[in-house]
Amino acid sequence: MVTKMDTLTLQPKHFSKLIANTLNVSIVMGLLFSQHIFEGPPILAKDLTIANSAIVSPLVSPILNSFSLDQNIKDKLSTEEQTKIFNADIRQKYKAGVIVDVDRGVKLIKITKYYQGSPVRINVVEVNTKLNPDLQLTPAIASTTLNKKSTISTIARRNNAIVAINGTFFKPSTGVPLGTLMINKKMYTGPIYNRVAMGIFDNGYDMARIQLNANLKSWNKSIKVDNINQPRTLSTHVIVYTPEWGKVAPISPKYGKQLAIKNNQVIETSISPLTIPEDGFVVVGPAQQLDKIAEEKDIKLNVLTTPEWENVNSIISGGPYLVKNDKVYIDMAEQNLNSIGGRNPRTAVGYTANNNLIIVTVDGREKSSIGMTLTELANFMKSIGCYNAMNLDGGGSTVLYVNGHVVNHPAVAGGIALSNALTLNKVKNEGVASIEQE
Repeated sequence: MVTKMDTLTLQPKHFSKLIANTLNVSIVMGLLFSQHIFEGPPILAKDLTIANSAIVSPLVSPILNSFSLDQNIKDKLSTEEQTKIFNADIRQKYKAGVIVDVDRGVKLIKITKYYQGSPVRINVVEVNTKLNPDLQLTPAIASTTLNKKSTISTIARRNNAIVAINGTFFKPSTGVPLGTLMINKKMYTGPIYNRVAMGIFDNGYDMARIQLNANLKSWNKSIKVDNINQPRTLSTHVIVYTPEWGKVAPISPKYGKQLAIKNNQVIETSISPLTIPEDGFVVVGPAQQLDKIAEEKDIKLNVLTTPEWENVNSIISGGPYLVKNDKVYIDMAEQNLNSIGGRNPRTAVGYTANNNLIIVTVDGREKSSIGMTLTELANFMKSIGCYNAMNLDGGGSTVLYVNGHVVNHPAVAGGIALSNALTLNKVKNEGVASIEQE
């Protein structure tokens, strides 16, 4: 069904610009003369620069222009008024789409575009979480361990999700996610090839290529940890395996050994696979490295990332970039993803400059929807307002779940079994409106 929209009366463009320019001057004067607007040192005139006719302060990110001022004005409005503006913005942006209400601040848009004379079915979910604080975006795994797979519907229902898409790449034979996966501040898997990832915060998102910065440290000794719960790529790597990996750690590399650690103490050593202790972990790597801490009494695992995202709640990786800092940017080779080129079903996630979440799936490999290239996908994500966006696992994995239904058309009815998903959950179970499956 198509949502009936409320009428929004818009001011003439010249009047809006006049208001924006007046507010620009007011805010600049405030920045120059107030020391209490921001936490931290006062902003001096010498710290302000001019960029694209906008005044930019080192403490105001990213640009203080008429758009951000308009957004600031919107934020002062009531929820009802903001909802009317959101509805009008969606209707204006997706003029050719069929728009469906999913929940407050959540829209599903169905679009058909043509590439090289052939149709492509696109599903977009756009979310304004400011209108619905009961919503929480978080990755989810198929089960309690990483070596399990489930359908998107099973994962979504288990997490009380109103929207869910397939997540990061995974190893088909085992289900282990291939790339950074942090859920509610707990690191499940570390990065591979420093692939791009999206950080999810209380008040927005960030996107960057991620490196692991982890170590095992006692009071006077430390060894680098190369990864967490990932398949081994080099015999020299030191890898930590937590209970989420499964019951037993994988085999040791040549000249390697294993340490089982619980309560910051080494409780067992072996060259053979060890049982992973509950509330502990097994570290596997070259004996020469592990022997440095094998006799230590207080060993702590420290896990950080570069960039060091403070207060990040969850992280999900993908790749390659599609949009970076408001520009189309595709780095397949740098992220070792040349194999996913061509025209295929696609899944992508991004966010706008004002932190609206955008989720996209593209059906492919059929006459009624031929799929997209990464370049086409990147251009589409940019066209619908993404400031940053990245590709997720696609092909046969591409699937979108909305309010109890799979709303795209995957090759396998209901979608294949997945290792992980990105879910939009209802924190408070107030019930949601249902939609009709096309």
